[in-house]
Amino acid sequence: MTDKTMARRELITARSLLSGEEAREAEAALAGRALGLPELVNARTVAAYVSVGREPGTRALLDALRARGVRVLLPVLRADDDLDWAVYEGPGHLVPAKRGLLEPDGKRLGVDAVLDAEAVLLPGLAVDGRGMRLGRGGGSYDRVLGRLEAAGATPALAVLLYDHEVVERVPEEPHDRPVRAVVTPAGVRRFGGYPEAPGEPEGLERP
Repeated sequence: MTDKTMARRELITARSLLSGEEAREAEAALAGRALGLPELVNARTVAAYVSVGREPGTRALLDALRARGVRVLLPVLRADDDLDWAVYEGPGHLVPAKRGLLEPDGKRLGVDAVLDAEAVLLPGLAVDGRGMRLGRGGGSYDRVLGRLEAAGATPALAVLLYDHEVVERVPEEPHDRPVRAVVTPAGVRRFGGYPEAPGEPEGLERP
C-alpha cells in the first residue's frame, strides 16, 4: 500500500465520522469564506464541482456564485476519466452520474472550457504547508491541471477542506502541482508567496 493510499483511507474515514450537522455548519462557513476571496469576487467564470457524501459542501457556494452572476462550470466525467464541462443552471439541473457523482444536465462544452475560468475550485482530501494537494487518486484533475499548464492558463487554484485537513505534509509525485489557497471553515490560507488581499477575511496564518 502506498503512502498516498494510506493517507487517503485515513482522511476518508475521518470524514465519515462527521455528523450531518457538522457538515452543514462547515458548508455554510465555507461558502462565506470563499465568497470573500478576491479571486472569486472578481471572477466572471469559475470552475467548481458538486460535493457529494461528506465532502466539504459546495452547494451553498455554487448557488451564491450563480446568484452573483458568475458563470459556474461544473465537471462531467467522461468514459476515459477526463473532465468535460457544463454550465450550472441550478440544483434542479443536476442529475445522478457514475461513481455517485452529480452532474449538470446542460450542453457539454468540451474539455477546454475550463481554460475560460479565472478561478478553479479543486476537490481534495488534504493540503499541506507548501500548497500541495492530495486528491482521491482518479487522475481527472491531474489532466485538468496539465491542460491549464499546457495552454499557459493561470487561474487561481483553491481547495475547499475541513480545518483538520490542512496538514504538515502530504505524499507527492512529480506531476503534482501546488494550489494558491485553501479555504476552510476557520479561514483562508495562501501559499507560494500570494499575500492576503485587502478586505479578505482573516483566517489561518500563512506558512
